[in-house]
Amino acid sequence: MKSVIDKIKGRAIYAFLVLMVIFFTIINPNFLTVKNLLNVAKQVSIFGIASVGMTYVILLGGIDLATGSIISFVNIAYFMVNIGMNVVLAVLLSLIISTFIGFLNGIIIAELRMPALIVTFASQTIFAGYAYIICGGVPISRMPESFLKLGQGYVGPIPVPVIVMVVIFAIGTFILNKTYFGRYFYALGGNEEAALLSGIKIKVVKCLVYSLSGLFAGIAGLVMLARANTAQPNAGVGYEFDVITCVVLGGVSVNGGSGKMSNVIAGVLIIGVLSNGMVLMNISSYMQMVIKGIILLLAVGADCIQQMNLQKTKAIA
Repeated sequence: MKSVIDKIKGRAIYAFLVLMVIFFTIINPNFLTVKNLLNVAKQVSIFGIASVGMTYVILLGGIDLATGSIISFVNIAYFMVNIGMNVVLAVLLSLIISTFIGFLNGIIIAELRMPALIVTFASQTIFAGYAYIICGGVPISRMPESFLKLGQGYVGPIPVPVIVMVVIFAIGTFILNKTYFGRYFYALGGNEEAALLSGIKIKVVKCLVYSLSGLFAGIAGLVMLARANTAQPNAGVGYEFDVITCVVLGGVSVNGGSGKMSNVIAGVLIIGVLSNGMVLMNISSYMQMVIKGIILLLAVGADCIQQMNLQKTKAIA
């Protein structure tokens, strides 16, 4: 039953994406140009990268509100500009720090059984504040040219951020579909007690998932920093909302245990197309927030209705 529903979801979301493209092309013929479509892909690259880790978290039935703060907190700018650290070393150190933040969230959730909502919200607040402490509330700029290529460079006509996003999605899909850890994510999200009885190390899996979420958020933060060429302490504020919207819109159940990475890609593209289309239509940023909020509410509502129908079907059977 679930596999049939997942197939319907997958087809429906891609059909919706095509309809959106057609709609915005009719409204503004400039939408369906190679330049604009590459711009859309470049704009969603940060959401796309971070959504891979968020997919794992939501598959577990969890949530990670610290994503935006990790994106802000990635303090590679401080390492490179204020300390003069080598670019490669600064990148590696920043990714280690972001992964460690995710690991801390995971171990607190697993060991103390605290709600993921509370733990990651506290983490969001702590590291958002610490991002201001590091730079004193003053933006850091003058990044090395070699680093800026990560966010501003091109390989032929393709922007580097898009290539990074594609690679991350490929890695994320491989982990989910081709490794036993990926199967554990589904098993744990579907029924934690059954997963425990089958011998799955629940705490290890949770720590791994939140560590991966931190890692991918860190990579997204590096791409954002390289694109902007300025480290703002509030750069990632609100990004967790867009990332969660992409994942849920992509059909990953908020109750855990159900979802596909390929559909998350469609969810990311829908948010990108929607944002770009609304800009071309001169819709205000405030109204864009309202529309995105409604979309998230509808996506979660549809998932809840589906879960209720599944429960009724099981009860009848």
